[in-house]
Amino acid sequence: MKTRVALVLALSLAATAHAENAAEVWTAKCKSCHGEDGKAHTTLGKKESIVDMSQPAWQKAETDADIREVIADGSSRNSKMKAYKDKLTPAQIDALVGYIRTFQSK
Repeated sequence: MKTRVALVLALSLAATAHAENAAEVWTAKCKSCHGEDGKAHTTLGKKESIVDMSQPAWQKAETDADIREVIADGSSRNSKMKAYKDKLTPAQIDALVGYIRTFQSK
């Protein structure tokens, strides 16, 4: 029983650290263009007509693989969105995908 409790606690702490890491990466690498909430209400977001990632239609249309690909390889629709595959680990990219999914408007 103690082993199970320890395992659950360890997984909970790891998930919390993972979420905090995604928020930190978002703030450092993404927030200046996409905004804190993914709505792109930033100077560059407006100038570049960056999509509002909180919109349910966008969230539904974009698969996790699509989002992961744009983060890793950059965007063919906007040359300002550079590739991050050499700057972020695969785990960080996956965490960002999950973080972006939290933006969906209710």
